[in-house]
Amino acid sequence: MSRKMTVVFHDEDLYTYLKVEAVRRHMPASEIIADAVSEWLENCEDVELLPKIEAVRTEWKEKGGRPWSEAEREIEESINHREEAVR
Repeated sequence: MSRKMTVVFHDEDLYTYLKVEAVRRHMPASEIIADAVSEWLENCEDVELLPKIEAVRTEWKEKGGRPWSEAEREIEESINHREEAVR
């Protein structure tokens, strides 16, 4: 499904750079924006996981480790919870 959205650029240079890059890549500016938003969202997901990863790493150092399956389950639960919140 295709959805429309208006993007307002308050920085004229940014808008110009986007249009030039779109021509250079032979692709619509909207596709570049969609790619950028997707990448940004993926980075946000990674940032959300960092505290869980660090907690597991700290526990491993303090207690001598724990099964990967347990840590993996917690990470998957976090991802599932975030995906459900988006829906």
